[in-house]
Amino acid sequence: MLDILARTLPFFALTGLGWVVAVRGLITPAENAALTKFVFYFALSAMLLALTSGLSLGDMLDGRVFAAYGCAWALVWLLGFTVARLRGLPLAEAAMEAQCGVIGNTGFLGLPMLVVILGPSSALPVLQVLILDMVIFNPLITLIITAARGGGLGIASLKPLAVSLMKNPIIVSSLTGLGWSLTGIPLPAPALDFLELLGRAATPVALFVIGVSLAGKGAGSLLVTGWISALKLVVHPLVTAVFALWVFDLPAPVAAAMVAAAALPVAGNVYILAAHYGVAPQRVSASILVSTVAAILTVTLVLAWVAGFQ
Repeated sequence: MLDILARTLPFFALTGLGWVVAVRGLITPAENAALTKFVFYFALSAMLLALTSGLSLGDMLDGRVFAAYGCAWALVWLLGFTVARLRGLPLAEAAMEAQCGVIGNTGFLGLPMLVVILGPSSALPVLQVLILDMVIFNPLITLIITAARGGGLGIASLKPLAVSLMKNPIIVSSLTGLGWSLTGIPLPAPALDFLELLGRAATPVALFVIGVSLAGKGAGSLLVTGWISALKLVVHPLVTAVFALWVFDLPAPVAAAMVAAAALPVAGNVYILAAHYGVAPQRVSASILVSTVAAILTVTLVLAWVAGFQ
């Protein structure tokens, strides 16, 4: 347990450094936005391109992994949605709270951190979780909000989603890497060295910008944000473990990576959607803050737990 904590603390310390720097006014929102773009469009994309170029399409399209994570996602989402509706929240707000319970910070925190702590074998299942979130689950909340506001689900609402997905650098870099892997030709050594060098910047810079982005957030109602954080940090990994280990009987390293990915705190892109549509942005922002702080303990506990998977 202490060994796991010692390995996770440096990652969260980088996030804390970003928070301190922002609180002291040493970095502006515009400067942090530039760093975020660097990670999203360049460093993280380079990491994913290098990673996927060595994978096979068959490995990526493992139906059992998608089914296990998808079933867990659906069950936890429905739980969060039901609790929110029982509290009297309108459809769109209930859906947004449920989204907080299932969308973790896989890109900026999970992929860089879990590959280091769990080893290279965790990269594929964590990447599969990230792709599911980006391609299926994030667009779903947009469709739900559109329907809740009476906008319908016609071609007009689906086309912008498709365009945004095809412009997403995470999707583009992953598809490019998989496309290259189909050729059966290894990436030239200088190209691979370049991608790996650039990709190594993803971890520290991503963690730093997470910390900066947390500086302006408040905790809000601790009862509500505490429930949402518990849904994400505790319920989601537990349900994922049930489906990964016992329902679909996935290999232990794959199940461990999936459960660890499910234990990550609420992702920042949920706030982007909440702010864009004006659906409970303060509540989502507070959930990101509370879950990220609590994750220092809960993610460490989950990592210690999955280390015992056989």
